[in-house]
Amino acid sequence: MIDFWLAAGLLLLVALSFLLIPVLRERRAQREEDRTALNVALYQERVAELQVQQAEGVLDAAQMDSGRAEAARELLADTEGATPARVSRLGKPLPLLAALLVPVLGLGLYLHFGASDKVELTREFAQAPQSMEEMTRRLERAVAAQPDSAEGVYFLGRTYMAQDRPADAAKMFERTVNLAGRQPELLGQWAQAQYFADGKKWSDKVQALTDEALKADPKEVTSLGLLGIAAFEGARYQEAIDYWNRLLAQLPAEDKSREALQGGIARATEKLQASGGKVAQAPVAKAAVLKVSVNLADELKGKVQPGDSVFIFARATSGPPAPLAAKRLTVADLPVTVELGDADAMMPQLKLSNFPEVQLVARVSRAGQPTAGEWVGRSGPLASSTTAPQTLTIDSPDQ
Repeated sequence: MIDFWLAAGLLLLVALSFLLIPVLRERRAQREEDRTALNVALYQERVAELQVQQAEGVLDAAQMDSGRAEAARELLADTEGATPARVSRLGKPLPLLAALLVPVLGLGLYLHFGASDKVELTREFAQAPQSMEEMTRRLERAVAAQPDSAEGVYFLGRTYMAQDRPADAAKMFERTVNLAGRQPELLGQWAQAQYFADGKKWSDKVQALTDEALKADPKEVTSLGLLGIAAFEGARYQEAIDYWNRLLAQLPAEDKSREALQGGIARATEKLQASGGKVAQAPVAKAAVLKVSVNLADELKGKVQPGDSVFIFARATSGPPAPLAAKRLTVADLPVTVELGDADAMMPQLKLSNFPEVQLVARVSRAGQPTAGEWVGRSGPLASSTTAPQTLTIDSPDQ
């Protein structure tokens, strides 16, 4: 902060100069005025001497006029270049008072409305924290300085969870949801924090949060893990195995948490078998395949080129915006019938069979961009398990 205050001090000096310079100029003008008055007094004294000499008969009238003219010339020479005195309506005390009050007032306004706390936080975050407690203090000050920052509130919640402070974490995750929206991963972490804050007691609130998260994203990992934990604590071992198997399918092969998760599944299996139960095999999800016929409206055929790209894809009506399955063709291929299925998934974790309801979209893009184009056709919501052929017409401007 030293360089900041040095810069602020320099700016204050510049501001003070605009106030003090007129005062200094006024003093110089006063000195010029005093010198002029002295010259006038000397002129009057010289004229008086000449009048005395004339009265004594020493000088005649011509000599008197000549002496008077010479004194006038000297007076004019001495006062030449002097500027007229300016009368200040403000007076001398007011500029000096302003010179003192302006920096004080500016400093007070900055301390009240300024962002010195944010500047200090920026400097602190530029250096690595020495402990978790220091990181927590920094995040708390950051949230206090920027209460509308969803990222800051979210990371503070994560930090509270790492410090085994689930009640505080639940409040932070709730604030994050209010700021950033009801995203599935945020709902899952809010539910997890609330569950541990309640002493590992399942509640209607936690159930509602996990239900909402999994409805939006059936593969939301925190909710799946939490449901497995709650089921295990409630001796519902088959449910725990099912939830943890679903979670295990989402984790990369190199994820270190896979080992712990597999250990949990093994323990749940042992307890289920010890109680006389039998582990049920999870049903294999049937691959989803949607058959769709795409054509171009007659009124648009003269407005497109044969080489324009056509993107046909399915996306979840409630979930991630990324396409679940997609194919790329050209206008010359229309009309055409294609199949969109799990094999056409853009990402392994985003498949048609993982989402209950989808929407079909066909887009003409002259620039070859799948996310924006000139013309588009959309279907209404339909189940991803639909087997009946669908028809899609490209007939509307792409908004």
